[in-house]
Amino acid sequence: MERRNLLRAAVLGGSAAVFGGTLWRGAAYAAPAQPGPGPYGALGSPDANGIRLPSGFTSRVIARSGQTVSGTSYTWHNAPDGGACYADGSGWIYVSNSEINPSGGASAVKFSSTGSITAAYRILSSTRQNCAGGKTPWNTWLSCEEVSLGYVYETDPWGVNASVRRAAMGRFKHEAAAADPVRRVIYLTEDETNGRFYRFVPTTWGNLSSGTLQVMVAGSGTSGSFTWANVPDPDGSPTATRSQVSGSKSFNGGEGCHYADNTVWFTTKGDNRVWQLDLTSSTYELAYDDSLVNGTAPLTGVDNITGSSSGDLFVAEDGGNMEICLITPDDVVASFLRVDGQSGSEITGPAFSPDGTRLYFSSQRGTSGSSSGGITYEVTGPFRA
Repeated sequence: MERRNLLRAAVLGGSAAVFGGTLWRGAAYAAPAQPGPGPYGALGSPDANGIRLPSGFTSRVIARSGQTVSGTSYTWHNAPDGGACYADGSGWIYVSNSEINPSGGASAVKFSSTGSITAAYRILSSTRQNCAGGKTPWNTWLSCEEVSLGYVYETDPWGVNASVRRAAMGRFKHEAAAADPVRRVIYLTEDETNGRFYRFVPTTWGNLSSGTLQVMVAGSGTSGSFTWANVPDPDGSPTATRSQVSGSKSFNGGEGCHYADNTVWFTTKGDNRVWQLDLTSSTYELAYDDSLVNGTAPLTGVDNITGSSSGDLFVAEDGGNMEICLITPDDVVASFLRVDGQSGSEITGPAFSPDGTRLYFSSQRGTSGSSSGGITYEVTGPFRA
């Protein structure tokens, strides 16, 4: 998928518009085109769940923190965060982290082929502040601890096999992970104001018990070429992993991470940017930067990110207007949904069902603004194939 110059697009007054020019290289840009809706059209009025959606889409509540999941005896965890979906015969499973400390961990909800909830259960316990993570090609969930000297835990979405701590993947303030089956590596973000972007190269693909942790090395600019360098001491003690390699590139608050078609995207919440790495040419650039569109940016507090089969990127907001926005391969940025009445929360865990017709996400603190008020949703509708 070839995606370039995404900074040409911004939302004005809740609608999508396109800018000319390549903003991150300092080029002049034209006045915005006539505002118009994104690929799914304008957002409607809030539905019964307080969610504004385009025409043709509907929402339902899947789970609430502290309450039993419908049709099960399992109590849903507090502060739901990063998530992913897994095929399960004719049904599927949605996995969700719990960003609380202590306890943390992760849970799962199982669905039938019709979307009915058939089970809910714990898949990871006794960890700390599990924020985001990532799905592996061999259908495990990497749950990441967002604490100093945090670990990555490999978990079983079916809850059959015990979770395993993957110390070789480094100890730092982990955020998200994204698997690259072509290069057989796992990319990792670090949620520090001077965090780094890493990749883990397993000794054997499919086995994360051993391997090499590497860090991205590049200049201080917003575009250019990059290389990888080995991190000497992945355990991060006594020297933090981000401080071990001279020339490693600093990023302001690494968050979500997504891989597709020889490209990896990741977000940095500290400066509201989406970065894009072309893994074929070993070059990087900005895919989105709200500071360069004169306050008309659709995305603020960029956080978790995922992709759809159409090549659209879906980016969740931590704060902002409590929106999930999309970035299309045609360089359009537009609001896809907005959650009303939950300004003290953030949107987390966006993930598509295996057939691409359902989008799952959570409002981490719901209407109460407390970790015990989390709400997990499902949106169904005519997503682009």
